[in-house]
Amino acid sequence: MRQRGLTAIQAKSLSTQESLTLVAFSGLFALNIAMSNVSLAAVSIPLHQIMRSTCPVVTIAIYWLVYKRSYPRETYLSMVPLIVGVSIATAGDYYCTLSGFLLTATGVLLAAMKTIATNRLVGNFSPMEVLLYMSPLAAAQCVAYAFVTGEVHQVRMELAANTFRTLDWTFFLGLLINACMAFALNIVSFQTNKVAGALTISVCGNVKQALTIMLGVILFSVPMGPLNALGMLITVAGAAWFSKVELDNRKTRS
Repeated sequence: MRQRGLTAIQAKSLSTQESLTLVAFSGLFALNIAMSNVSLAAVSIPLHQIMRSTCPVVTIAIYWLVYKRSYPRETYLSMVPLIVGVSIATAGDYYCTLSGFLLTATGVLLAAMKTIATNRLVGNFSPMEVLLYMSPLAAAQCVAYAFVTGEVHQVRMELAANTFRTLDWTFFLGLLINACMAFALNIVSFQTNKVAGALTISVCGNVKQALTIMLGVILFSVPMGPLNALGMLITVAGAAWFSKVELDNRKTRS
């Protein structure tokens, strides 16, 4: 007997529709990661973070356009401090090319689509099931992407020239730690998406940017000015406002 949840899982036979859905989702998942990395190299980091902070608004727009779902006025208003806060917290030099801007905008759209698709998918599968079926597909797609973009060829050239000097035990330890953190992050993210919803996950992404700055200050002594601190406070306040609105809506519906 198959147990659903995070403790035990057993593979099951998938229908053709379920298989195609998982293949499409794995492609969206891999493409979102690739687009985020490519766009990050094409624009300045502050501009990249500001554009990514609009992901909750894009999520709302997709829900309205595709599913005809609307939100209370307070929910729309709570988006303002979330975006403004991140903009202030990450204030810096802004530069980009037209292609970089378009890549970043596409990445924001893909991120919102992935969050919504995840929410729809975890309604039929547990988070562990999603990872079980999707991870091999996404990994194969990322390897294919690495071949197409020349990354695999570059690594092979460096290995042949003996200039690739990171293959020691610290490299593999870091790789293992990174893999474990990615696994835990995906499980928590999928489960939270299932319980709280896609829009809440997008809002948490904005809070993550503020917390990233805070961790940089604590762990790496990254300098932070009063303006950055103000932006972090505004972002957290916006998230708190959004949370209160969501809780009030849940109480009203129940």
